[in-house]
Order: sequence, then structure tokens, then C-alpha cells
Amino acid sequence: MYIRNLASVLLKDYGRYSRALLRSDQSYLALTNRQEKLEPAPDGSGYLCKWRWTSDLHAPKFMPALGSRLMKRCLEDHPILLADTPANTSTPSDISFVIGHRGMERLPHLLATLRSIAAQSSVSLDCVVIEQDVESRIASMLPAWVRHVHTPPPSIEMPYCRSWAFNIGVKHCRSDVIVLHDNDMLVPIDYAASILSRVRQGCELINLKRFIFYLNKHHTTAVLRGNSDLLDNYPLAIVQNLEAGGSVAVTRAGFERICGMDESFIGWGGEDNEFWERGQTLCVWPYGNLPILHLWHAPQPEKHQLGSAGHARLQHLTNVSVGQRISHLRTEVRGAMSGPFGWKPVDCVESQFTSAQLAGVSGYEANT
Repeated sequence: MYIRNLASVLLKDYGRYSRALLRSDQSYLALTNRQEKLEPAPDGSGYLCKWRWTSDLHAPKFMPALGSRLMKRCLEDHPILLADTPANTSTPSDISFVIGHRGMERLPHLLATLRSIAAQSSVSLDCVVIEQDVESRIASMLPAWVRHVHTPPPSIEMPYCRSWAFNIGVKHCRSDVIVLHDNDMLVPIDYAASILSRVRQGCELINLKRFIFYLNKHHTTAVLRGNSDLLDNYPLAIVQNLEAGGSVAVTRAGFERICGMDESFIGWGGEDNEFWERGQTLCVWPYGNLPILHLWHAPQPEKHQLGSAGHARLQHLTNVSVGQRISHLRTEVRGAMSGPFGWKPVDCVESQFTSAQLAGVSGYEANT
């Protein structure tokens, strides 16, 4: 099977990858899997993936050199640098980054992510880290330019709630343009400025991610220790169509108009897709043209469990109109320091809910 796939890549993909990567323009942004379709941006600057869910680029899995060449080309056009302190943190800030965090395992990832944010060019930066943990353990380890907010969960059993972290973080932002960002993603130096350019054009929800390059375990370890360059190894995977996952920008007014993140998502998964669906009521720029590097870490235990509470919740809400979801969220207290509105002890022991149970827990009623 491997030989057959490799032969197919050599025959059908190697040539088109090579031609795109050798061109002086950004034709490489149109590289995708053979069966996938892209919609170009109105100004030709990026692409919208015309399929649901994420996908990995197939060809680099069998010819890793193609993935290395694509990553090198992306980072030549949009470099990722690391800095200890931003060049400009004046108030009011042009743009705010909000990052949720828990535990010590990913602290090196968080610190590297913060350094890539600090390297942003031509903007005034603000950054808030929301530490969602029983005890605060990272405050003294964060750079002085980063603000830290500790949010102890209401129960020691409560899984991490990304939505709650972001809702609290937005309240602490000093800018009206906000990036909801994960603690394991390095961004290019023009990321914030590119977002602000779209906001000035009237966009309220902006997703500029075209390719997410996933570094492998050993490469990530070496990068975090300062012993390796970002281009020293080929990417483990190259992911497309992450939509609101990982990093997405939104204006404060737009965030409030769609009632922020849904805190009924407790644990891993679903909250970013649901937020993106409600976000389609805003003025959206969904055309990706920038690379992001994802640092390796052990996957969340629930990530590949299709019967998890997060997946079940998203499946149920797909049958609820966006307008009804927004109306319901207006009745909830979001971003309360006491805990997410969706937390109930049963969430810890139930691994799967039926739609009827979800409706009863959440107060939503599915459309029929």
C-alpha cells in the first residue's frame, strides 16, 4: 500500500507541488489534496477550503521533502521569529491575544508561543493568559509584559473548559480586536498586522490560517530547548481548514453580538466549531494565507473519541438554529469567575449524552 501511494504521489502530485513551489508568486497556497476544492479570496490573497472538517495534505506524508519545501517557502514569505519582549505595548493596544492554560506540561509550549507573539511587527500588543487550575503555578514564570489571570475551577473534577477561559480573557483585554489563541501555536511576524488590516476593511471574524505545520516530538523538544531551527526537520502533518480552532480573531463588538463562547462545552472538542457557526452571522474573512506552526504534545484523551460529550454536544447543536443559540446564550452569565455556566457534576461521569439529555441539560430545543 505504501509503495502504491508513493507511486501515485510521484505521478500525480510531485510535479504540481514542484511547479507551485518554484514560482515567484504565492501559487503554493493553492496546493491541496486532489479531491478538494478551494475558493480564492476576492482579492486573490488566500483561499477558503470548500469542505467540512480539517484534512491533512496527503502528498507530504509519502514524500516528506515536499512538506519541508512547502514549510520553508511559507516561512520565507511569512517568517516566524521569537522575541522576549514586544517592541510596542502602548495603551490602548491595537490587538489583544488571549490564551488559556492549565498545568505544567505545556508551559514550555506556552512560553514559546508568547515569544512568537512578542515578535509581531508594526502593532501595539496586549496579551492575557488565563490559568484555569486549582492552584496558580505559572504566574511567576510568565514574561513581565503578559498579564496573568487565575481562574480556579469550581470543582477539582472539572475538565478544562476552553470557552470559559476565553470568555474571561476577553473581559480583560485592552483592545477591541482579540485573538483567541492556543498555547501551542507559533505565529508569523505579520499575523497581528494582517488581522488588523482585515478589521480596517470591516471584517469582524477573521481566520487567516492556510497551513498548520505540526512539528514532530523530537523536533519540538529540540526547538523548545533552543537546539534546533524551525526548519531542521520535516513536518509530521500539514493541516488545512482549522477554521476557529487554534487561533481566530474577532472584534469585541462581534464577540459580544454572538454572545461569546458557549460554556456548556466542558472538556475537549466542539466549542470552536460551534463558535464558528454562530460567527457566520458576522462579517467574516475566512480566506487563509498564513502559516502557523503547531508544537507537538501528547493528544488530549478525548480527541479521537467520537462519542465524547463535546462531539455529542456539537452534534445536537447542529440541529438548533444559530439564532436560537445566540438568544439562549444571552440568558446565561458568561465569563463568571465562579465557573462556567455549563458545569454540572454529571459532566464528569457521563461520557455520552443523547440529544434529549443534552437538550435537558442545556435548555436548548432542537429544531424538527
